[in-house]
Amino acid sequence: MAPSPVVESLRRQIASCEAQLNDLRQQLAEAEVSHREQDQLRRSAHPSPDPLVHDMSFGIHDDFRSEVFAALSQVEEERPPMRRWPLDPRDYKRYGRQLIMPEIGLQGTFLNASVLVVGIGGLGCPAAAYLVGAGVGTVGLVDGDVVEESNLHRQILHSTGRVGMSKVESAMVALTSLNPNVKFVPHPSRLASDTAIATFQPYDLVLDCTDTPATRYLVSDTCVLLGKPLVSASALQSDGQLMVLNNPPSPQGDNAGGPCYRCVFPKPPPPESVVSCGDGGILGPVVGVMGVLQALEAIKLLTKVAPEPSRMTPAPADPPSLLIFSAYANPMFRSIRLRTRKPKCAACSVQASITAEALTSGSLDYVQFCGSVSPVDALGPNERISVENYAKLRLEVNPFTGMEPNRDSHILVDTREKVQYDLCSLEGSVNIPYSTISGTRTTSSDGEPNVDEQEWVSKLRTYSDKPIFVVCRLGNDSQLTVKKMKQLGLDNGGQRWIGDLKGGLRAWRANVDKEFPDY
Repeated sequence: MAPSPVVESLRRQIASCEAQLNDLRQQLAEAEVSHREQDQLRRSAHPSPDPLVHDMSFGIHDDFRSEVFAALSQVEEERPPMRRWPLDPRDYKRYGRQLIMPEIGLQGTFLNASVLVVGIGGLGCPAAAYLVGAGVGTVGLVDGDVVEESNLHRQILHSTGRVGMSKVESAMVALTSLNPNVKFVPHPSRLASDTAIATFQPYDLVLDCTDTPATRYLVSDTCVLLGKPLVSASALQSDGQLMVLNNPPSPQGDNAGGPCYRCVFPKPPPPESVVSCGDGGILGPVVGVMGVLQALEAIKLLTKVAPEPSRMTPAPADPPSLLIFSAYANPMFRSIRLRTRKPKCAACSVQASITAEALTSGSLDYVQFCGSVSPVDALGPNERISVENYAKLRLEVNPFTGMEPNRDSHILVDTREKVQYDLCSLEGSVNIPYSTISGTRTTSSDGEPNVDEQEWVSKLRTYSDKPIFVVCRLGNDSQLTVKKMKQLGLDNGGQRWIGDLKGGLRAWRANVDKEFPDY
């Protein structure tokens, strides 16, 4: 049976398509061979030493190719543009007022400088604030204390809301708000001899803003060993002192170097003569002035050096001097010229006994060197009374009236200075400052009794039948006063009881009257 015309037509169409398909396959094979030959010829004519150079049109999946190009374009966008000017536009805006000063100039951004501030209290707060404001690139902060309410009248970086916070953390909050472009390095612990060298090493210069002799000697010795200039200051009541030490920071034994703290004060002051701000008081602006002057001296040092990648090369230094500030003097400032390095200084002379090994090993005991004041223990148990028992005595009923408290049965002497006594006192007490009591002579120059007694002694003699209770702030001066009174014979040969209140007014506030002011 012959195929139908329709079937025959379909067979002819299939045969024609097969012939066209074979022809297309042949053309594809020839084209692939030709393309490979051209690619090899191109590579041999332009070899690339970079193995990453590759024609993205061959052998790369389209999705991967798009990811690679996107990443490359992002890197190109993140690449910092070429600067037309030496500084960033923001630096011109922020530091422009100091940059235009001839003493400062372009180096006055201090972006590559690093300063360590030891002590973030009354001195360290204003010093750190002005250094950060000036744009010092890296500022280290050393302090192991926490913020207390009594700090706030002078330690301007801290605030009421941050009472109880570490002083280092509190300062970083305030300083970051002032200048977020500065790098801060926290050291939230007390400076110790075994870690001092490692702490000081990364910084160009150091500011000593501490308030204890032991720490001042430690800071100075470390700066000498590492060749760091030191700006040291102190303040108490209405007075302050400022020195730039170890400038220039020459090696030990080099007389061209500036004096260190030991050159100025070879021996520490007697421990009993050291008065803290808590005991002697401090005026906020006084300690602020000294801290600002520390920042000023630091900036002067930074602008006198030529910055290098990893160090600062000192320029000729000013003659060493001690600047003395007194708020109530006229003039308020005066300067005393200091001598150069002492020939036998224990820290910076050729005979120096202080070494880095001794420092890091902890064999140098700075507290023992400076001494410490032990609590006064001058009286026996029968010469002292607790604040609780004294409170009961004050509340006893007067046997003559039957109503009023029995406060006339004894004399209560308060030995604080008048300025403190006027702040707060126990009712019925008599103020005789310890400075007055300690200055009384018991005998004349020829050994005879001193007939020219001070008025307070005469008054106490008139009430020879009344026992005397003595109170002070902490319970130390009161003990010495009791001994002094007995030396003067106010105890009538042991017939009259004289004693003190243990723990003083601090114990009274803690154990008897919680509302008694704490200052």
